[in-house]
Amino acid sequence: MKPLFIKIALPLIVLAVGVGGMQVIKATGQEETEKEVVDTRPIVSVQEAQRQDYQVHINSFGEVQALERTLLSAQVSGEVIDWHSNFVAGGLVLRDDILFSIEKDAYEAAVAMAESELSLAQAQLIEEQARADVAKQEAKRLPPAQVSDLYLRKPQLLSAQARLKAAQAQLQIARRDLANCDVKAPYDALVISRDIGVGQFVSAGAQVAQLSNIESAEIIFPIAGFDSSFLPQDIVGKQADVVIKGRHDILRSGTIHRSLGVIDRDTRMAHLVVRIDDPYSLNSDAVPIQFGSYAEITFNGQILNDVFRLPQSLVTRQRVWTVDEKGNLLANPVNIVREEGEYFLIDKGLNDNDQIVMTLPEYPQDGMAVKVVSDDEALLAGTQE
Repeated sequence: MKPLFIKIALPLIVLAVGVGGMQVIKATGQEETEKEVVDTRPIVSVQEAQRQDYQVHINSFGEVQALERTLLSAQVSGEVIDWHSNFVAGGLVLRDDILFSIEKDAYEAAVAMAESELSLAQAQLIEEQARADVAKQEAKRLPPAQVSDLYLRKPQLLSAQARLKAAQAQLQIARRDLANCDVKAPYDALVISRDIGVGQFVSAGAQVAQLSNIESAEIIFPIAGFDSSFLPQDIVGKQADVVIKGRHDILRSGTIHRSLGVIDRDTRMAHLVVRIDDPYSLNSDAVPIQFGSYAEITFNGQILNDVFRLPQSLVTRQRVWTVDEKGNLLANPVNIVREEGEYFLIDKGLNDNDQIVMTLPEYPQDGMAVKVVSDDEALLAGTQE
């Protein structure tokens, strides 16, 4: 009886255990399947697009040059007896400083002689005027037919007046020549070269030095074609920043003075001129700017209204990727108005509050479903991957 029970019960027990095991395995498989279901959408971060009024900045480069250069000459001849200590190549002199002096003895004597000639002319005029007065009184007692201009001494009086004017002019010339014995700087200047020395005889009109004006400096710089359309209408008088690059950048303020008024035949560029006051800082504590320095010029152009300013990395083939309300990628064709530094200025193709994709998937496609997260979450997800 007992063996028969065992024979009957044992298969039933094995069958029950098998069915139970299958149920456990099936339940476990469903749990694992449910756990493995994950969101496979690419993760992106977005930023809202906002229109703005943008001030265009125009950059160019040019060389610092002297406002004017002068080939200095002596106006009188003579021996050089002295020269200014700064009257050397590279020296700085101020307006009206005496650069060098010419021996004055002969010119002082010429002034004395001109003064004596003037005194004689004045005396002769007084004498002739007196004689003319006497003749005029005597003429009152004579018949009119006997009174002539010669009798009234009018020619003699005119001659004396002419001699006086000639003596005055001669004295003026003599004094001018004496003053020109001291050759003065016509402006605050940098001495480029000097070709005279003490004891040297110089002739009137001979070139003796070269000076450059340092009261102002000019920088001629080109305007590229893509910048010319963004120049303001009233360009003359606009302020400009002038930067000399180096270990320590030098920043100075300048003023746009004029346009050269022509288009360069080779480059097809226009040229503007910016002027800087006191480049060598004789009248201020600013860092001097030397002639020949290469400078960067920056000034404000036009204001662009209602544009979007986006990094160039977000624009691909003149398209900007956005995410629509359903969470799908959209490739928006845009119109780029201007490139400025690392940014594009866009006026068409976007709307306010568009969700611009800041981190694109590896292979973006129009209509692709994506998951929008914050920048921090996107960075964390990228790190985990």
